[in-house]
Amino acid sequence: MQKPYAESCDQNRDVILDILRNVFVDRHHVLEIGSGTGQHAVYFGRHLPHLIWQPSDVASTHEGIKLWVSEANLPNVRMPLEIDVASAQWPIENVDAIFSANAVHIMSWAHVEKMFSGIGRVLLPGGKLCLYGPFNYKKMYTSESNARFDQWLKSRDPDSGIRDFEALDRLARNIGMTLVEDFRMPQNNRTLLWQKQT
Repeated sequence: MQKPYAESCDQNRDVILDILRNVFVDRHHVLEIGSGTGQHAVYFGRHLPHLIWQPSDVASTHEGIKLWVSEANLPNVRMPLEIDVASAQWPIENVDAIFSANAVHIMSWAHVEKMFSGIGRVLLPGGKLCLYGPFNYKKMYTSESNARFDQWLKSRDPDSGIRDFEALDRLARNIGMTLVEDFRMPQNNRTLLWQKQT
């Protein structure tokens, strides 16, 4: 099997890294939810060697993630965990940071809600949650390209779609988190940063 490859990971990795360098400077153990190909895990792990980077995703992605992790052979990047966000139990405890890129718009809203419940269980007090992707504000698209992307997502899966910032923020507040920053990113994306109350 060849390593899976997503061009978007190469396109967005440096701008995301610029954010993570600052917001995760005081973190130790990061759980990545929805690692996909594994490209981000290896890239961020290489450039943020002070972090233990724990990829995770559904089992069907693991072979590809393992190829990336094995080839990189980084001491701080772990093999992927199998995490179904809808599960009431995740095979990890007590991380002080969580990162997820381009995941919440490909899940159903019910799964997004369960993902936040899971985050509330495993994220330590004072822990940080960083979400990257396209988001709507006040139920409005931020660009025509995002509107087209949302239509494409819904044509593939009617339960998916670009999520409203306000709805995500409500889920975060329900698990004791406060929005710290909303970073504007290239290509009409954002990086949302919350911190759990201590």
